[in-house]
Amino acid sequence: MLNWFSNKKKEELHSIDFSVIKTDMHSHLIPGIDDGAPDLNSSIILIKELVSLGFKKIITTPHIMSDIYRNSPENISHGLQELKKEIVKQKIQVEIEAAAEYYVDFEFEQKINDKKLLTFGDNFILIELSFSQAPQNLFEIIFKLQLEGYKVVLAHPERYGFYNKENYEELLNRGVLFQINLLSLIGYYSSQIQLKVEDLIANNQVSFVGSDCHNMRHAQLYIECQNKKSWHDLVNSGKLLNYNL
Repeated sequence: MLNWFSNKKKEELHSIDFSVIKTDMHSHLIPGIDDGAPDLNSSIILIKELVSLGFKKIITTPHIMSDIYRNSPENISHGLQELKKEIVKQKIQVEIEAAAEYYVDFEFEQKINDKKLLTFGDNFILIELSFSQAPQNLFEIIFKLQLEGYKVVLAHPERYGFYNKENYEELLNRGVLFQINLLSLIGYYSSQIQLKVEDLIANNQVSFVGSDCHNMRHAQLYIECQNKKSWHDLVNSGKLLNYNL
């Protein structure tokens, strides 16, 4: 372990930026439609920061939650077009797309068959759960999504306190892919969440990593992740699919 933290190794770690994964596939950058960027100027500032860190492509994922953020493919597409226009105007060298982060509730379940769910990459759909407990019929919902051809990606599984190693194994066995948050690597949410995400990485259970960027406070902390052994283990795992998006 001491050899791993030699000065040479530290220099090697610091030299790697986020261009090695190319794509950030979880963020909240469309202005004014959820708890992310409040306006176009804020969106552009965050995008410039992500580009400066090495990201070549951004797939931004606004919340869709029936009780709070009643977003739709239509208003997300409109916001994306406004962002693209400003990116071109300011000559920012980045590719940007949009999907969504779907909160799993009753209304979401009713949408599964309507063929209008927003996806990214190879028909991946990003879902999130309540932080207090998973829906009792979660496995049924996952199965319905899979029957419709969706590949289910669970956002930040490390942040669900009710999940343990056995729960993770069951989800993975049911074909669910895991997306962890960059800030979990540095203990931003809690030291317990940091330990859980390190275990997921050590067990090669992570398929995607995302910034989950909401604001400049988040953006300014991502550089710290690059000096974590867990980050480099993740990049070198051969499991990440960000490269292919």
